[in-house]
Amino acid sequence: MTTFATDADLRAIEAEMPFAGRGLARSIHEYLTRARTAHGARPAISYQLLSGPETRKFTLTWAELTAQVTQAANLFRSLGVHEKDVVAFILPNALETAVTLLGGAVAGIVNPINPLLEPEKISAILRETGAKVVVTLKAFPKTDLAQKVSEAVQFAPSVRTVLEVDLVPYLSGLKKFVVPLIRPKSPPQHTANVKDFRSELARMPADSLTFADRTEDHVAAYFHTGGTTGMPKVAQHKASGMIYNGWIGSTLLFKPTDVVMCPLPLFHVFACYPILMSMIGSGAHVVFPTPQGYRGEGVFDNLWKLIERYKVTYLITVPTALAALMQRPVNADISSLKNVFSGSSPLPVELYNRFRKETGIEIVEGYGLTEATCLVSVNPPDGVKKIGSVGLMFPYTQVRILTSHGAVGFRECAVDEVGEICISNPGVYEGSTYTEADKNRELFAEGRFLRTGDLGRLDAEGSSRKPSWVTRPLALSGPSASPTLMRASCRAPMWNWSRVPRQPWMN
Repeated sequence: MTTFATDADLRAIEAEMPFAGRGLARSIHEYLTRARTAHGARPAISYQLLSGPETRKFTLTWAELTAQVTQAANLFRSLGVHEKDVVAFILPNALETAVTLLGGAVAGIVNPINPLLEPEKISAILRETGAKVVVTLKAFPKTDLAQKVSEAVQFAPSVRTVLEVDLVPYLSGLKKFVVPLIRPKSPPQHTANVKDFRSELARMPADSLTFADRTEDHVAAYFHTGGTTGMPKVAQHKASGMIYNGWIGSTLLFKPTDVVMCPLPLFHVFACYPILMSMIGSGAHVVFPTPQGYRGEGVFDNLWKLIERYKVTYLITVPTALAALMQRPVNADISSLKNVFSGSSPLPVELYNRFRKETGIEIVEGYGLTEATCLVSVNPPDGVKKIGSVGLMFPYTQVRILTSHGAVGFRECAVDEVGEICISNPGVYEGSTYTEADKNRELFAEGRFLRTGDLGRLDAEGSSRKPSWVTRPLALSGPSASPTLMRASCRAPMWNWSRVPRQPWMN
C-alpha cells in the first residue's frame, strides 16, 4: 500500500506509467485467481445472519471464495448465460450474494437489483436488461422478497431460471428446525425453472472454468440508478473499471492485514467496488453483518462489539448510521479502528466533531457515482482533511468544471465561477454509460468527460491548474436522481457545492 497526503503524492503515482501499463488482471476471474495465489488461506469474507457479538459467523478464505465463484460462473454458463447475457440478483447480503456478484460478472453480465424496490420496478429492470437467470431469496420469515420477485418474474419473459438462496443454513439451535416449518409457502407466479442455488453450485467444478475466460475488456455489470422514483436507468460497467476501483483501494487504502466492516448492501456500488473489489486487490478481509446491514435488528446496539470481535481497522458507513451510533455508548474495545469512511450524503460538522471527540477516530469522506463505476476522489487518510471536503482526485482521474458556451460547446470555468463537474477516468465508459443509446446523448462533454449534473466552483485558494478536489458523496444514483451535494475545502484547489436540479439533458 502506498500512503498519500497531498495531490502531489497522487500525481506522482499517476506519472509512474500509464494505467494500461500496470499489468493488472485482464478479467474478474484472473483478478480473483491472483488473490487466491497471494492470500489463499487468509480470510476473505465473513458473514453472520444475526447481529450478536457471539453469533455464529461464517468465513470464506480467498481459496474458498475463488472456488465458489468459479462454480457459480460454471453454473450460470450451464443455464445458458453467455458473454452478453445477464444474471440478475435480488438478494440481501450473504456470502452467496458476493459469490453471485462475482460469478455473474465472470460468466456474463451481472445485474444487482435493490430488493427494497416494488415488484413492478424489479420487473422493469429485468425486462430492460433481458436477464436470463435470477438469483433471489428462498421464502423466509419476516421478509416478502421471494413473493415480490415471483411476481416480478411473471412479467419478465426473458427469465428462464430462478435460483433460490436459503438462509436456514446460517441459523443454529432450535431456529434451524423451526424456520423451515413456519416458512411462508406460496406457488411461483411464473413459469421459470426454480432451483436451489447451493445444490446446483455443488454440482459444478470448482478448480477451473468450463469455458474460455474473457481477457479482452468487456461490459461485466449493469447497475440501475434510482428506480425508487420514476423508471430507473441502467449503467454499464466494464471489467477494467471494476478492477480500477480495486486497484485504487489496494494501492492507496487497504493492506492484507486490514479488516473492513461493511454494513452496506451489495446492490450498491459503494459496497461492490470500493470495498469488495479493493478486498480482492489487497487481500484484506471484509465483514458483512446481517442480511440488512445497518437495517438489521440490533446492528447499531452491537456494532462497537462487532468491531472488537473482528478487530476491525476500517468501518464503512453513512451519516445517518453515524448519527445512530452516537446514540449508543462506546461499550467495546475499538482500538483496532484506524478510520471511518463515510459517503452517500453530506456529513454534518457537528456529527463529525462529536464522533471524533467520543471515539478518537477520524472520518474520511469520498466521492463517486454509479455512472463512473464509483470512485472519483477521497480525502487523504494521512493528510489534511477539512470538514465538508471529499477530497483529492485519484490517479488517472481528471475533473473539469465546464459551462455551456453557445455554438462553441463548453468553456472551462474560471476561479469562483460555478459550472458542471465533468469527469474522465478508467471507470467511465465513454459514450456508452447507459444501456439505452438515447440516454447517452449529450451526456459527455468533448466526447469523453462525463457530465455528472453536479455544480461546483474553484475558489480563490485554487489555481489555474486542473482541479484536485471534488465533492459529492458516494451515491447509488448518478445524474438521474437529483444528487445531494456539499461544499469542500482544502489547501489544494477548493470546491464549493450546492444542490443542483436535474439538467434538461438528463430527462
